[in-house]
Amino acid sequence: MTKGRETMQAHRQTLDTPAPRPVAAEAPALEARGLSIALGAGVMATPVVHDVSFSLRRGEILGLVGESGAGKSLIGAALTGIMRDPARVSGGAVLLDGGRIDQLSGRALRAVRGRRIGTIFQDPLTSLNPLMTIGAQLVETIRSHKAMTRRAARARAVALLEEVGIPDAPVRQGQYPHQFSGGMRQRAVIALALCADPDVIVADEPTTALDVSVQAQILELLVALCRGRGMAMILITHDMGVISRVADRVAVLYAGRIAELGGAREVMHAPMHPYTRGLMRCIPRIGVMAETLPQIEGAMPRPGELPPGCAFAPRCRSAGSDCSAAPPPLRDADGRTVACLHPLPRGPQPGTEALS
Repeated sequence: MTKGRETMQAHRQTLDTPAPRPVAAEAPALEARGLSIALGAGVMATPVVHDVSFSLRRGEILGLVGESGAGKSLIGAALTGIMRDPARVSGGAVLLDGGRIDQLSGRALRAVRGRRIGTIFQDPLTSLNPLMTIGAQLVETIRSHKAMTRRAARARAVALLEEVGIPDAPVRQGQYPHQFSGGMRQRAVIALALCADPDVIVADEPTTALDVSVQAQILELLVALCRGRGMAMILITHDMGVISRVADRVAVLYAGRIAELGGAREVMHAPMHPYTRGLMRCIPRIGVMAETLPQIEGAMPRPGELPPGCAFAPRCRSAGSDCSAAPPPLRDADGRTVACLHPLPRGPQPGTEALS
């Protein structure tokens, strides 16, 4: 037993665990330039994401937030190359370290997906094979991306499980997904995403299916991994509370367009777009009793049924006659970008104290 333990320790010492990558402000790790997505092709195509642009540095966490149907998960799928018919990239580009990846296919795409961009999905049970042990799935993923012997890959798998906080990893790696709790399964999925030491992680609602206490642990783990490894991360969520805990910057999406983009704290505590303010006012506040929460009246328009002007105008109390003429462009405003002809004044807005 002692000899086996010493052998395992020796393997861990020889693992090619990456050193933290430096944050290079001048070279975005990931960039979307005018990204547009449509369902279908030709005259039957329905635009669902419109001219979305953002960049992401190493070690930075960018939150994509908005109501269901805003286009968050489609953007994540476009970034990772897992989008399938009828959805397709209809315009713009996705760049990884300055090189386009949105037009890759086959072997070239596989060399990027998983190896340089990892993905964490919402439900770990759909990401794990119930017929394989956790360790076997990790070993298979590691060896598909790295030239390693099976023995070295097993040692790396155990080290990854330990890194994501799974206790007694040498034993647990031999167990099946159904033998793990929900939180432990999500940690195993995070380990899978880290197998190839990616530069970027796209996390699509990674904590929605977890209870609050486990959610906090997973968020802390993701932040620690992002900072420690120098990875960039896209965090897709509808939960402004999650954004407030972990994101450096946030892009608020509405009907497939960016409504507001800027530093997470500034956007959430002093929103300039009426839609962002509406989202913040919907969050329950501790110590404030009310019969009903404030809500944004109406509903987000369906794809293909957008009004000719601002998509939010029919629900916006600040809308003017000029808002119905054309979609408002993103404009720089005090260190952030806002797509609104009548932005709110700079400073804290009533009802945004929930996350203070």
